[in-house]
Amino acid sequence: MTILGLMQENELMISSLIRYAAEYHGHMEIVTRTVEGPIHRYNYREAEKRSKQLANALIDKFGLKQGDRVGTLAWTTYRHFELFYGVSGLGAVLHTTNPRLFDEQITYIINHAEDRVLFIDLDFVPLVEKLLPELGGVEKFIILTDRAHMPETNLPDVICYEELLAGETDEFEWPIFDEKSASSLCYTSGTTGNPKGVLYSHRSTVIHALAAAQNSAYGLSMYDVIMPIAPMYHANAWGLPYVAAMLGAKLVLPGPKMDGENIQGLIENEGITFSCAVPTVFSMLFQYLEDSGKKVDSLKRTMIGGSAVPKAMKEKFLKTYGVSVLQLWGMTETSPLGVVASSTPEVDNLPADQREEILDKQGRVQYGLEIKVLDEMGEPIPRDGVAFGDLWVRGPWVTASYFRNEGGSVLDKNGWFPTGDVVTIDQYGYMKITDRSKDVIKSGGEWISSIDIENLAVGHPKVLQAGVVGVYHPKWEERPILVIKPAPGQSLTQGEVLTFLEGKIAKWWMPDAVFIVDEMPLTATGKIKKTTLREKYKDCLTG
Repeated sequence: MTILGLMQENELMISSLIRYAAEYHGHMEIVTRTVEGPIHRYNYREAEKRSKQLANALIDKFGLKQGDRVGTLAWTTYRHFELFYGVSGLGAVLHTTNPRLFDEQITYIINHAEDRVLFIDLDFVPLVEKLLPELGGVEKFIILTDRAHMPETNLPDVICYEELLAGETDEFEWPIFDEKSASSLCYTSGTTGNPKGVLYSHRSTVIHALAAAQNSAYGLSMYDVIMPIAPMYHANAWGLPYVAAMLGAKLVLPGPKMDGENIQGLIENEGITFSCAVPTVFSMLFQYLEDSGKKVDSLKRTMIGGSAVPKAMKEKFLKTYGVSVLQLWGMTETSPLGVVASSTPEVDNLPADQREEILDKQGRVQYGLEIKVLDEMGEPIPRDGVAFGDLWVRGPWVTASYFRNEGGSVLDKNGWFPTGDVVTIDQYGYMKITDRSKDVIKSGGEWISSIDIENLAVGHPKVLQAGVVGVYHPKWEERPILVIKPAPGQSLTQGEVLTFLEGKIAKWWMPDAVFIVDEMPLTATGKIKKTTLREKYKDCLTG
């Protein structure tokens, strides 16, 4: 006979995070470089009050109810932060839209989500004006600014955000409802086919925040000053708007200016201790630091995800600027926390070169998530750091299906989600991505890791970006080629690149050709668009 515990069962609500922050850390700052230009400062107590005003407005003015979708085309700012809590807190669904997608994709996902209301930053008003004829389902457009900065626009019945809030009271009782209710909606970048929606719940979001705050994961506390450079439209800024509120940490939001100069200025002026971004952003920061001679002395740790971290970047952060780098592997479908390259006592006690080799991997799984790696026959691979296979994940913050069941059933019979990554696992439990399953190169029956070659190539001082793809070869079926974008002001030849790679990779891994380009094709999330490279160079080895 089962005996149930006699414990209270409280629903896990996103609103509980901002309520806690306002009550117990109400004085802690939230700082924003605004779209209008100036730095804006307020605190968690004021943020909750404004989030309540927003919730009242959405209910009273627009009749929003639980489950309705509210779209955003917005940067990482305090007003967007208020939407994270005001929208989800009343029971509606916050749909953050990536403005860097193609126009057709933006139109598709706003319509697919059936957004009733769309909140827009000033920068994106022209974009929405252009898309307006295709957005028939959107009932109201709100521009995230004050009256003094309201633009001339042909958007119908457009509303000023600050005036919307000014007409409402901050008297609002956050409702309690089923914690499994949808809270926010993020779409994948749609590199193949239409983007697919990942529908997070209040339960999954709160549990994800608890897991991310673990010392073995983000390792944050109220003593940190956190700046998520990863935008709020990228998997909810990697969960940091929720984690920061949970911890009561000072939060700095960079707004639209994510160039090296503005990022460095915020780090220096606000005492940032922790930040996160994709590698391309930190490449811009390095360039500015080298050109200006400025420092980032307060910064202690960075978290880098989105693509594999080049070893040269990790070493430069640590040796030149005294900043430790944590690699993060995750995806929109995992909210995005997956594995983090944090150390363990066992790894710390290894010889330095062996320890660094392990910590250069994507990392180890965090409590709450399960992973399995299967070979081509569907059998588990040995955890020896050599054998590789397809990565599957399962856990309370992993998607069970896509919004509106796009793509059909995605889980196997035991509830595992296929990530599309090819990985190894070593004896210490650290995972290393060797490729995306669609990007892996098989030459003469042997596998070649495009990621390993890319990371080595980026270690060349003249290389800014490197992309490796497999193209058709009449003898070996497929061979790797390397596409290079030089660092600003630099030029280099194929011979220089190949000489640099000699001795660092197996001879049969050596690219058959190197192409130097002025611009690298990138996805909306800043990753190299390998589909474009494959198409452009598909016949380069058949002449």
